[in-house]
Amino acid sequence: MNRPIVKRAGLLILLPLVALAMFAGSLAADGPLLMPGKKTLYQKVLSHPGAARYSAPGGQASEKITPFTLLYVYDRKLENGRPWLQVGTDTRGAARFWTPGEAVSDWKQALVLVFSARAGRQPLIFFKTKEDLIDIASKPNIANNLEDLALDFADFRDERQVPPDNFPVVAMEPDDEEGAVPYDRFYLLPIFNYDERFELAKLLEVGSIDPAIDPVSEAEYEERQGGQGGQKSKPPTDRPTTAIAFVIDTTISMGPYIEECRELSRRIYDGLVETGQGENIALGMVAFRSSDIATPDIEYVTKVISPLRTAMDRDEFEDALDQVREAKVSTHAFSEDSLAGLNTAINQLDWGPFQGRIILLLTDAGPLPLEDSFNSIPATPDTIYEKASEKNIRIVPIHIRTPAGTANHRSAEMAYRILAFAGGEVETYLSLDAPNADRGSENFNFAAEAIIDYMEKELFDDPKVSGAPPTPPADSSSLRQKAADIGAILGHSIRLDYLGTKNKAKAPRVVRSWISDKDLGNLDRQDPRQIRTVDVAVLLTKNQLSALARQLKIIVDNAEKVMSEQSEDFFKNILAASAQISRDPSEFSLKPNTKLGDLGLLGEFLDDLPYKSKIMNMTESDWYNMSPGEQDSFVRGVKARLAAYDGYDKDQENWAKFGQDPSDWLYRVPLTMLP
Repeated sequence: MNRPIVKRAGLLILLPLVALAMFAGSLAADGPLLMPGKKTLYQKVLSHPGAARYSAPGGQASEKITPFTLLYVYDRKLENGRPWLQVGTDTRGAARFWTPGEAVSDWKQALVLVFSARAGRQPLIFFKTKEDLIDIASKPNIANNLEDLALDFADFRDERQVPPDNFPVVAMEPDDEEGAVPYDRFYLLPIFNYDERFELAKLLEVGSIDPAIDPVSEAEYEERQGGQGGQKSKPPTDRPTTAIAFVIDTTISMGPYIEECRELSRRIYDGLVETGQGENIALGMVAFRSSDIATPDIEYVTKVISPLRTAMDRDEFEDALDQVREAKVSTHAFSEDSLAGLNTAINQLDWGPFQGRIILLLTDAGPLPLEDSFNSIPATPDTIYEKASEKNIRIVPIHIRTPAGTANHRSAEMAYRILAFAGGEVETYLSLDAPNADRGSENFNFAAEAIIDYMEKELFDDPKVSGAPPTPPADSSSLRQKAADIGAILGHSIRLDYLGTKNKAKAPRVVRSWISDKDLGNLDRQDPRQIRTVDVAVLLTKNQLSALARQLKIIVDNAEKVMSEQSEDFFKNILAASAQISRDPSEFSLKPNTKLGDLGLLGEFLDDLPYKSKIMNMTESDWYNMSPGEQDSFVRGVKARLAAYDGYDKDQENWAKFGQDPSDWLYRVPLTMLP
């Protein structure tokens, strides 16, 4: 199962964000031109490298414009047959200037892209034209043809030769020897157009530029991205450093697995010391149970047993583990608060010094469902996955299937598969048969050792990286094969991240090109589980993020009100609230099959995008056809997104610092976190 990774291994690929509808009423009367057919969305363009400012059409150029700057269009004129645009950097009309029409590109979408995890897929190729991309995708043996193109392009690049005019490739993502573009390096990749002629892949017309290349120097870029407004990649050591956190269920029945974790940790430390890698891998542990309100004697919901410690501090780690015991009483439900345990590990452990960041989740139960009133945090597997991805943390859910949990197995698997993505085709969800405690413990030990062993082989055995993760030898045990695959892809992915940081890998610099959002080499197989090359997010300012949160709060408040009063005015109440923030409330009315997004809440913002909103497509009949439990689950899901927005607001390390005013800083919000 492929899940979008957003920061997931990624760097940012930018599309500027339109002004939100609720602010439209306060804008100046002589504001930017509106997009055709829109009431609140303004015409926007992105500047090309080399674009300059002019005081008037046809006049003398002054200073250059930073490539791919978002500009609002105030006027369009023809001067001697040449199109000119009057533009400004904001919607208030200050500091307007003119620029030639060919120096900018219209930008209609409101999306941001990120390179997906590199492990398990080939570097993304940027094609000169859509026809070039369609031609390669329509031929047989796509993978072989792509490999030939990549090799030819690499030869041209290495020999500093200009490819012939008919050569279809204009750029390529850094190759495996250079490494993946660091996930915390900000770069721009706007979408100008898209084509959906292929069932398994979208074709996207994009631009791409790394702000560190031109006109900002590498040193200036590093300084700008460091500190309060951005996060700097840690200088790498001579080998990748990796943190592994055990997030373990310590409720009744988990005693044997707690003991296996102790023994596994000792063996890991012993092996690291023996191979001289004792400072390169750290272990930590977080324990979780469930609600201490529903069951006070359960003692805790989550608890940091040990921070991340290398083999140099193994005594403190092992002493802490020796104090861990299973709970003495049962929790209020079979499901446990595993999402709270993951949340604690993500937020409270110090991941900063490590290039590789892995969580091994060990439990025999699924997470508490949204409708459980004893959830300790408003979270879903999606929101936890995105939160981990923000910090480039990969989660390996190890699900112990006991006879007692038979009725829980399906829901647990569905939840944990959402968390389980490492890159390419490899999914990190691992289920263990446990007909009894002894067999379950044996399987856990067997699988965990294979994961660690093959991860370490990739990290430490060979300093060079190959074009694909090492293939573990065939094994009669499907469990060991699956665990070995997970370990190999984790190690390979960490090494790509490490090399990218070490080599300061950058996004390709191209003005316009066409890409596929899926790995073209995999299209030959016609496998519906295609490997993503890019993932989608939205770039928001602090004001826009706050506006989005307020709009969702309107939905939550009105939903809870009608649920408590058992009224049928949910959509009417939303419509009334929308009218208060709309510049033209008469445009919104309640008709049959009206969608939630049609009631004035981000309707235009989400229009015409190749990726659609689920919540905003909900109709009035959808709402009233829900059972009370489903309505409650819907509300909790929206609350989980509100909690995520609050976390984004406080996450100072990942706000990209552009401009002196903090309100101009930008945050990449995964599209899955939109309503």
